Amino acid sequence: MPRASVIGAGPNGLAAAITMAQAGYGVTVFEAESILGGASRTLELTLPGFRHDFGSAVHPMGASSPFFRSLPLADYGLRWVHGLIPLAHPLDDGTAVVLERDLGEAVRLLGEDGEAWRRLVEPLVRNWDVFANEILGPIPHLPRHPLLLAGFGLRAMLPATLLARRFRSERTKALFAGMAAHSFLSLEAPLSSAIGIVLAASTHVVGWPVPAGGAQAIPNALAGYLRSLGGSVETGRRIVSLEELAASDAGHPVLFDTAPRHLASIAGSRLPAGFRRCLERFEPGPGAFKIDYALSEPIPWTAADCRRAICLHLGGSLAEIARSEDAMSRGRISERPYMILAQPTLFDPSRAPEGKHIAWVYCHVPNGCTVDMTEIVECQIERFAPGFRDCVLARRVSTPADLEAADSNLVGGDISGGAMTLGQTFLRPTWKQYATPDRNLYLCSSSTPPGGGVHGMCGYRAAQLALRTHGL
Repeated sequence: MPRASVIGAGPNGLAAAITMAQAGYGVTVFEAESILGGASRTLELTLPGFRHDFGSAVHPMGASSPFFRSLPLADYGLRWVHGLIPLAHPLDDGTAVVLERDLGEAVRLLGEDGEAWRRLVEPLVRNWDVFANEILGPIPHLPRHPLLLAGFGLRAMLPATLLARRFRSERTKALFAGMAAHSFLSLEAPLSSAIGIVLAASTHVVGWPVPAGGAQAIPNALAGYLRSLGGSVETGRRIVSLEELAASDAGHPVLFDTAPRHLASIAGSRLPAGFRRCLERFEPGPGAFKIDYALSEPIPWTAADCRRAICLHLGGSLAEIARSEDAMSRGRISERPYMILAQPTLFDPSRAPEGKHIAWVYCHVPNGCTVDMTEIVECQIERFAPGFRDCVLARRVSTPADLEAADSNLVGGDISGGAMTLGQTFLRPTWKQYATPDRNLYLCSSSTPPGGGVHGMCGYRAAQLALRTHGL
């Protein structure tokens, strides 16, 4: 049996391992931490019995991932939980603009902007399986469905502030801005519309679900399926040199679910000095400042619709979100930051003691930021939920440094796998998207196409390339 090794047991590393195992390879995955999952772990971060997601929490791309959907993950414990509505965006008038999962209902509720919304997303919703395979593939690549991708690309390249002009209502503009801001880009920057369009379309295909029991269910299910194929995962094994891997000595493939700089460090002289410098210079994206809360009761939102949503965007109007993200892109913090908040226990009570709740929230900050944003974050929550602090039993603050300490791939608190600039989007650090000058070494982390998110497609695509290179 041919052998392969994977360094890193995040969703991409496990996806790469599964792809290699399906092709008949004996695979071992090495994970530095004591618990597999990378940024998809679920831990008791505040009080006993309160299970918080360390990194990712809400998973529209995970639920719609072509690779995940090809696997029997439900047989290994993965079950998706939905809110009554996927998303709410509270405003200062005491109401919230919401996005319904059903496209027709969303169009109705968006009123004067309903048809503009339909025109933006309906072609992608109708052809989602085709579209998802296109956008979650290598960048660039020759599209199999060029007209569909061209229609998306013309809009995706626009700054979000420009694309939002197709809407008349400030409410709809704010809704779109909240989704576009997932990009960690200034909303005035090219490509900042792309993730907003993708998230908008995915809402009407799979919603914005959370895994029952927490994000840990995703890597646990992947690892369970990998073991059924004969693969294995060794936790608590931090690989610092390829000399530790017998597979590399025998000339077998090694796939790295790591940041580019860690590939350079571990591979050492196996890679040319110039290529190592390229990996080391790969620019990380902005950081995240995250707080996990143990709560005595649900968050007391002013807008009743917020109590129906599994995920919320806090940031006010398009103009306000744009100012917040522009400040972050210029290395500054915002006094009214754009934030993403998840409240999974409204719909999955298994993650907290009976009658209690958890909340997960983060805002965007410059990479490596050392400013304590706790007061600013809580003021922003209180703006839309007066009395929130009275519900807090305990909090766990995670600065960018704390995030990196818990997962070395999160360089400077970067949770997106690298800055999504034009250059780094189309010219990732490796040859042929995932390969290196050594035909046995591949990068399969979120620093490769299609980028950040829990979807496993980086690992799947990298393993496909490794198999083709090795004649399978």
